[in-house]
Amino acid sequence: MTGSNEVITGSDYKRMILGAYSEFLNEYENINAVKKNSTFFYSGKPGSDVLRTMGAAVIPLNEAVNESIGGLSRRVADASVLGARGNAGVIVSQILRGLAKGLIGKYNATSQEFGKAFQYGILYAQKAVPDEKNRPIIVASKVVAKGAYDAVRAGRPISDVLIAAIKAGSESFSSDVDCGEKIMQVFLEGCLKGLQGNFTLPPLEFGSKVYEAKGIVSPLNDIARPYCVTFIVANPKLSVPLIEKELQEIGNFVVVERRFKAIFIHIHSEHPGRVLERAVAWGHVGEIHINIMAEPHAMAMVQQSCLMPLALLTVARTVEWAQKLQEAGAMVIVDGSDESGPSVEEIVNAAHSDVANKYVLLTDSEHLRLVMHQVKRILGDRVSVVVANNQEEQIYAVRAFFPNLSMEENVVQMKEAVQKVAQG
Repeated sequence: MTGSNEVITGSDYKRMILGAYSEFLNEYENINAVKKNSTFFYSGKPGSDVLRTMGAAVIPLNEAVNESIGGLSRRVADASVLGARGNAGVIVSQILRGLAKGLIGKYNATSQEFGKAFQYGILYAQKAVPDEKNRPIIVASKVVAKGAYDAVRAGRPISDVLIAAIKAGSESFSSDVDCGEKIMQVFLEGCLKGLQGNFTLPPLEFGSKVYEAKGIVSPLNDIARPYCVTFIVANPKLSVPLIEKELQEIGNFVVVERRFKAIFIHIHSEHPGRVLERAVAWGHVGEIHINIMAEPHAMAMVQQSCLMPLALLTVARTVEWAQKLQEAGAMVIVDGSDESGPSVEEIVNAAHSDVANKYVLLTDSEHLRLVMHQVKRILGDRVSVVVANNQEEQIYAVRAFFPNLSMEENVVQMKEAVQKVAQG
């Protein structure tokens, strides 16, 4: 076995991720064009979904202070997991999450260490769709992983590892290139171009007009806020409305409550340090808790008082349909008017409100199946998922929900309702 002395730095990783985003900017329409008829992976526009997921992932790189490869990969992964849209976006976010798991705690990484982390990423992509083992993207990821494994074991430089993975993937392609295969290939080719510095990208700090001219949603519109921050400010120097107004400029899901002589603050932010930096000017800060919402079950540790034990949360693409769902018994409606559907973060925020302690999450299409399951990984036992394929199945599932029953009983009834509609 020959060893490689190559070291992959945080700057190298940053270029790889930016290269991947750049490649998706160039290829997302081609990915949409190769979409085949399917009730699962190809619903919606998977190329657009992945592009927006990657857009959320690259934003933290714009102002990153931590230049370690472990720190940067963690920031990218957290943002992608919360910013993921559609089934395709969830799978790509899991690749990035696996990469981060393999690089955690490292300032730089050797070629072999990075190669092993890359295989972690492929493994996480496979785990994202455990019941779809024969999906082309899963088959392709396994082939890619094997090609990369041989190069990693031989101690090849990371560029050779990526080239081997690309070659293995392209040789395994079906005669008609599958959408999932295309996504995997574009990601790998983008990472390679990024590593080599061979890519072009509009400045991320530019406003939405630069992207709108190309018919693309600016990544600035998809900023993910993966960190749930709670703390107390004793003897505050500002009023609740003023603090609330200031926090809304740098985060979302802002809760500011007066508690005797102190103020309790709960906010979701992409920069916890920026929140606390402002807070120290308001009074004595204490009882600080920061939870990473992108981590499985992290939000289970966040305690809050709720109005009811169980509620039904679902998605509506129009105001009129939202009203019908509400009349049928849905308590929380998430805006689904965006072409790519709501992001994981939007659903987490809705389920993280004080409406209920537990939720049944109901999709309005297969396009959101993995998005809902990613929400479940974050919120754990607080939620269960029921998948509807269309509006007819959705409305019947809503009518089968009764808040006086347990979450488990409701899931059974709602799935039976969906199945009856599907069977005609």
